[in-house]
Amino acid sequence: MLASKPEDTLSKGLVIIESPGKAKAIQKYLGKGFVVEASFGHVKDLPKSTLGVDIDNNFETEYVVIPGKEKVLAKLKKLALSADSIYLAPDPDREGEAIAWHLAEELGDGKTKKKKKKKEGGEPDRIRRVTFNEITKRAVQEAFEHPHDIDRNLVDAQQARRVLDRLVGYQVSPLLWDKVRRGLSAGRVQTVALRLIVEREREIKAFQKQEYWTIDAHLAGPKPPAFDARFVGKGEEKVEVTHGDDAEKIRVALEKADWLVRTVERKERRRNATPPFTTSKLQQDSSRKLRFSVKRTMMIAQRLYEGVELGEEGSVGLITYMRTDSTRVSNEALAEVREYIKSQYGNEYLPESPNTYKEKKAAQAAHEAIRPTSAMRHPDQIKQYLKEDEYKVYKLIWQRFVASQITPAVFDQTTVDIDAKSGAETFWFRVTGSVPKFDGFLRVYEESKEGKDEEDEELKHKLPPLEAGQKLTLRELKPEQHFTEPPPRYNEASLVKELEERGIGRPSTYSAILSTIQERQYVQKLGGKFSPTEIGLVVTDLLVENFRDIFDVQYTARLEEELDEIEEGKETWTNALADFYKRFAKDLRYAEKHMENIKRMEKPTDEKCERCGSPLVIKWGKHGSFYACSSYDKENPESCTFTKENPINLPDLDSADIQETTQEEYCENCGRVMVLKRGRFGQFMACTGYPDCKTTRRLDQGKKVPDIPLDELCPKCGRNMMIRHGRFGEFTACSGYPECKYVKQNFIGVKCPLCEDGEIVEKKARKGNTFYGCGNYPKCKFTSAGKPLAEKCPSCGNEYLVEKTLKAGPVVACPNKECDYERAAEPVPVA
Repeated sequence: MLASKPEDTLSKGLVIIESPGKAKAIQKYLGKGFVVEASFGHVKDLPKSTLGVDIDNNFETEYVVIPGKEKVLAKLKKLALSADSIYLAPDPDREGEAIAWHLAEELGDGKTKKKKKKKEGGEPDRIRRVTFNEITKRAVQEAFEHPHDIDRNLVDAQQARRVLDRLVGYQVSPLLWDKVRRGLSAGRVQTVALRLIVEREREIKAFQKQEYWTIDAHLAGPKPPAFDARFVGKGEEKVEVTHGDDAEKIRVALEKADWLVRTVERKERRRNATPPFTTSKLQQDSSRKLRFSVKRTMMIAQRLYEGVELGEEGSVGLITYMRTDSTRVSNEALAEVREYIKSQYGNEYLPESPNTYKEKKAAQAAHEAIRPTSAMRHPDQIKQYLKEDEYKVYKLIWQRFVASQITPAVFDQTTVDIDAKSGAETFWFRVTGSVPKFDGFLRVYEESKEGKDEEDEELKHKLPPLEAGQKLTLRELKPEQHFTEPPPRYNEASLVKELEERGIGRPSTYSAILSTIQERQYVQKLGGKFSPTEIGLVVTDLLVENFRDIFDVQYTARLEEELDEIEEGKETWTNALADFYKRFAKDLRYAEKHMENIKRMEKPTDEKCERCGSPLVIKWGKHGSFYACSSYDKENPESCTFTKENPINLPDLDSADIQETTQEEYCENCGRVMVLKRGRFGQFMACTGYPDCKTTRRLDQGKKVPDIPLDELCPKCGRNMMIRHGRFGEFTACSGYPECKYVKQNFIGVKCPLCEDGEIVEKKARKGNTFYGCGNYPKCKFTSAGKPLAEKCPSCGNEYLVEKTLKAGPVVACPNKECDYERAAEPVPVA
């Protein structure tokens, strides 16, 4: 055993890890014979300025040292010169293997692409790979007792993903810059995720709600309690009630019905424990239970994996590696958790043999599920050493793992069918109730779920003792109208679930996908749910229309399977890339020829220009689409330059948006409730955990600001106007959007003194302050902080005066800096 070797017999070894956070714990477990240093992630990558892939030469890649990593590499090379052995210990996944490969290239003799022969005497190569799934003494020392070669299949799989993403990003993004606007990006997987959000949004918009009715009968038996049974049908045939008239007919018939228990079915139902966490399940449960974003969850899990200071015990890795799709658990961990369950909960909670769970087809067998490194380390025992968010995530992981090895929960379920006989008709009602008999794994943990849970609904029904043939008494009939609801928008948890189920992306990519589509402003969050922005809709439509193969959901999932096959050695990475590039090159040629140029877009509308009466068209600018007068001619300075904001840039005011807007918002960093506050730059959302948590968010970063109805009527359709909130602050528009798209321009009735053609408009700056500008912007760039008045200066003859507010009160002054004319403003009459 490595631990039993005297320190003076240990050969001097250089250990290179990814993150410095692990160094202290690993150094402690290895002893003085080793030096532990960090590479701080990747040291080499494809160049930023060029493609870095020779498509015509079997996809030969050009990797360069990442700018800023020169000093890191120089230090590692210097240490490597005096080390007898070099152990490469980045994370145990494809990306970690690629990092080890690049380190070996830089620190070795340049022959690492081929398997080197062993040295004379059978001694192993100087550069070796070590991997461990948890940072514990046992795992680390065992890894160093069994070093191995770099796994080229893993390297090739990661290299294939990197090249795929580079080919798409570097050849599709410039098309978007040319056709839409600079700074946009296209990603092989992120675009498919965005496509799911866009398609769901369109499902919601196209949804036609359907009416249906439920009829509940509040009944009493010989013994309490009274209970509710629901109408199922007539006789033994199920019937759906879709109209109020039908519901009323049934209600009338039931008023004089005789109620009788038809059948009573009792059975024992068992509910099995859920498997320990995979990456996606951790992200979903953390989102639902703790209100943490996926990115936040992974950051916390990374800290727990790398190690936390536990007083005298020092730095300890608290969980296993957190990027995994496996539910496998080591025999040692199973033995420990079974011992814990037996001692803490008793034999009735311990299954005869360990619970095992079915693995996904593509799960990486070498990995384990996410679990605590020791089940004996109860969350409350180490709470004092953890930050609040670390404690919450660790507790979630610990509870899920312990519960996964406990016996099933048992319920007594009773289903009662009831006949209501009214004349010649028999109406069928049913009620199902469940009573907990044995809590089993639920004593420790219960999985969160999206939407309503049927089992929870059953538990609400407390049934009296009932037998077939018993008479019941009707106390009340409760017909209720309902409407079918559209599918819900994705939140972070449900989007990760959808990506996993469709085979898009892998554990290490979910967080990056969600971050990218938000950072690129392709989506925004409304009430914690994703809604596509206008730019997101435009980009999705262009890419899906012109790259029908590459951004297809099924094809993207198939590519993930091919990467898995490369990792397993079943396919070469260059052949997989060649097949991909045949499709991609064809789509790329088509897109270059046929992709619509949005920058030149001019879509006709039924709107009329408020200034000259010409038809308005929709054009595209750097901030999205807007209305512009069709009579504008850049060659003619006299042409109309009227423009106004397009309300499509705002979320629609449908019931789903309003419902989501009124929901509480939670801090993505700590899970506490966010509240609305006001600062010097206007309103903002702030975490109630201040000063422990200082998270804030501007109101234009996701959640919609409530609109304010006005008494003013729309001059176009007669409906009420509303104050809405856009990218640049408040504006007034018709409440009838999208049928009526009228947006009010706040003209003040003064001609522009600069161009003498446009009219002055009251505007809002980004920071909320009011200013005045010419309606002919950008042709005329006149602006004024004070409100212009159509009055010549009596002192210098300047064409206009302005209203200003000073400490002494409002004044009318001349804007000419060389003129000192000023007078007190006339007081505003009080109504």
